[in-house]
This record gives sequence, structure tokens and C-alpha cells, in this order.
Amino acid sequence: MPMTAPLAKARERKPRTRTKKVSHRPALMLSKIPPNHIDLRDPQNAVVHCPDCRTWCPITGMQGGGTQKLVPHHTAQAGLAVGIRCRGSNRRIEIDMTLPQWFQALADATKVTAHRRTNTVPRKPAVAIPPAVGQMATKRRAAAEDEKHDRRDGRARRAMWQQTARAVRDTDRRRADLPVGTALPREAREVPLQPQDAAAHDARQAALGQRYPERAVRRPRSGDQAVD
Repeated sequence: MPMTAPLAKARERKPRTRTKKVSHRPALMLSKIPPNHIDLRDPQNAVVHCPDCRTWCPITGMQGGGTQKLVPHHTAQAGLAVGIRCRGSNRRIEIDMTLPQWFQALADATKVTAHRRTNTVPRKPAVAIPPAVGQMATKRRAAAEDEKHDRRDGRARRAMWQQTARAVRDTDRRRADLPVGTALPREAREVPLQPQDAAAHDARQAALGQRYPERAVRRPRSGDQAVD
């Protein structure tokens, strides 16, 4: 089975070419092209919107010494689509307007498009369709039944609470009763701050005070050295 070669991708459009081929199609007049489809801000690298493939294409020969024409180009973006040669390649361009004339035509076209209104028609908000009389009656009956059901549920809940109210009160009362001898934190005895026997306390403190010097004599400090 013969293998088919993959199709070539579209190439980048060079600003100038050395080919001498000229298309047999009639030349494009700049004055016949919309001014916003022409870019003459840099006359040496002027570009025009190709009427065949609807893409921007450089004009070669603007540097002088050659025929002003569209460079050979493909119909799609370079490197993405399949390379198909546009039929507008090498088509001559007639420069029949000066740079100030193009600027003026572009300014006039901008003024016209600035005051142009959109063709979008604002849509009116959709109006809700009212329900039929039978549907309205059905909704009223449903609302009445829901209200009756709510009242019935409320009475059932009140009856249930009345049945359990006595048991709840008995449980709260039993939980509040404490065993005999149990003291609440606010009713418990306070911690004594003064000794019960002041004389015995003073004697014990004096005896402890006499023992401290004896301990200090028997236990030398760690930094002291023994003297012979």
C-alpha cells in the first residue's frame, strides 16, 4: 500500500519576496478598499486585508524599484492549518491615494461607525402565565389541608408534652436531691487561715528556727574548701 506524504503546513508571510510573477487578475485600488482594511502607518511595511482569504497580507515593492503586489501567502494561519495557496497571491496593488488621504478616510470611517447603533433588539421579559381557575381552587384546597394538618400536629405535640410533664418534673426533683452529708460548694466549710492553737504553733516555729543554723554548720557549701 503506497504511503501518502503529510500535507505541508501554512508558512509565515514574508514582508518582501524576489519573485517576478504577477497575477493575471486586475489590480486592487487602495481607494476601493475600506480604509480600516489598510495599514499605512509604516509605509515601508504596509499591509492590506486580502479580499480573497480575509487575512492581513504584506505589500512587497514598497521600498522602491519593484511592482507593488501582495506577497505569496497561504489562506490560513501559519503553522496551524494546511498550506493552501491563496488565489490573491502576487496580485498588483495600485497606490492611488496619499498617506494624508488615507488618514482622513480612516478618521471619517471611525466617525461613522461610532454613531452606528446595534441591530440587537431588546427582548421584553417573559410574563408568567396565570394559572387557570381550576388550578387556583386546587391550590386553595391544598393550602387549607396543610393548615389543618399543622393544627392537628400541634395538638398532638401538646398532648404528648402533657403526658410526659409529670415524669419530667419528678426526674428534675430527684436529680436535685443530694445524699445525706453532701455539701454544696457554696455551703461547704472554708479552709482555716489561722491556727487553732496559737501557742503550740509559735513553739513549733521557734524549734524549727533553731534547727536551721545547726543544719547550715553541718552542711558546708559546695564552693567552700576544707581548711587544714
